[in-house]
Amino acid sequence: MNTLHPAIELAQALIRRPSVTPEDAGCMDLIVERLAPLGFRAEFMDFGEVRNLWLRYGETGPLYCYAGHTDVVPTGPETEWRHPPFDAVIEDGRLYGRGAADMKGSIASFVVAVEGLFREGWRPQGSIALLLTSDEEGPAVNGTVKVVETLQARNEHIDWCLVGEPSSSQQVGDVIKNGRRGSLGARLVVHGRQGHVAYPQLADNPIHRFAPAMAELVATEWDQGNDFFPPTTFQISNIHAGTGATNVIPGSLDVLFNFRFSTETTDSELRRKVESILDRHDLNYEVEWSLSGQPFLTPAGELVEAARAAIAEVTGIDTELSTSGGTSDGRFIAPTGAQVLELGPLNATIHQVDEHVAVDELVTLTEIHRRMLQRLLSPAQVP
Repeated sequence: MNTLHPAIELAQALIRRPSVTPEDAGCMDLIVERLAPLGFRAEFMDFGEVRNLWLRYGETGPLYCYAGHTDVVPTGPETEWRHPPFDAVIEDGRLYGRGAADMKGSIASFVVAVEGLFREGWRPQGSIALLLTSDEEGPAVNGTVKVVETLQARNEHIDWCLVGEPSSSQQVGDVIKNGRRGSLGARLVVHGRQGHVAYPQLADNPIHRFAPAMAELVATEWDQGNDFFPPTTFQISNIHAGTGATNVIPGSLDVLFNFRFSTETTDSELRRKVESILDRHDLNYEVEWSLSGQPFLTPAGELVEAARAAIAEVTGIDTELSTSGGTSDGRFIAPTGAQVLELGPLNATIHQVDEHVAVDELVTLTEIHRRMLQRLLSPAQVP
C-alpha cells in the first residue's frame, strides 16, 4: 500500500470537516494541533459567528505570513458529485472534495512545508505566522479585515504575506497574483410613474428613461489600464422592472452593476462619472454604492523574487505575474504596507461540482513553500 504524502493526508483531513461558510468545523483546531508542538502560539480572534486564527512563531522581524481561509462555498446538489463532497476521495491521482483547490489543499501544503523544515532543525531568522479565517467566502466582514485591524492596533506588522488562493492555470506555479483589481458595486433605482400601456402619456416608463443612459455607461472608456492592470470594466449583473403584466408600465427600475477597476482610477472618480451620466439624462434616481475592495499591487521585491526563484527551481517554469480574477483577502493586508502575493493550485474547478486537485500539485506546492521560506527567512541555507 502506497504511503500518502503528508500534505495529501492533511488536505483530506481538512476536506472531511464540512466548513461551509462561516463555519470552521474544527479545521483551525487541527492546524493548531499540528503546529503548537513546534512552538507556534495560537490566538483565536472570534468576531460574531466568524472564527479567526492568528498562529505565530517568533517575536522578531521580518514577519512572513501565510493567509488563508478554512470556509468553503456550498456544495450544490450532492447527487451531482462524482464522490460525496466531504469524503476527500482520491481517484486517478486526483483528490476530490469541496475545498480541495479553494483552499484546503493549499493550507495543507504550507503547514506540511513548515513541519518538514522544523523537523530538520531549521528555524526562521524572523517570524512565521498563519492568518486563517472562516469568513472569506461569505460577507468578509468579520474575518481577515478584523484580524488585520487588531494587529495594526498593537503595532504587529506583516512584511511578506502569501495568500493561498488557487492562482495557477495549467501547471502549479505558472501564474501568481501580485495584485487584484478593486471592486465597486451599486444598486440603482430609477423612478418613473406606473400606468396603462394604452395611455403612455399618463405614465413615465423608467426603462425607456434609463435606456440611453445605459448605452452611454456601457460604451464609456473608464481608463486604459496600465502595465499591470487591464482597463476598468463596467458590467450590469441584474435589471428588473414591472409587475409581470404585459399591459402595465412599471413605476420603477432596479439595476445592479459592478466595476472591476484598476489603479488608474479611484472609486470616488467612478461614482462621480456614473452620477454625472445619470444626471445628464435627467433621471429621477437613487444609487447605493458598495465598495468591496481597493485595487492593490505588489511590484518586484523580495516576495515576488522568492516566489519566482522557488517555482523555477521546483518546476522549471518562468512564472507569469497577473492581477486578473476576483477579489481576495489580500485587499485587506496590502494597505498595511505588506508585500502581498497569491500562490496556490490550479483554479479550473473551484466552486464547481467535483472540485479537485491533482495530488502531485500539492506535493509540488509544498516544495515551493519550503523553498520560499528558506529564501526569505534563512538565505544561507538555500541548497
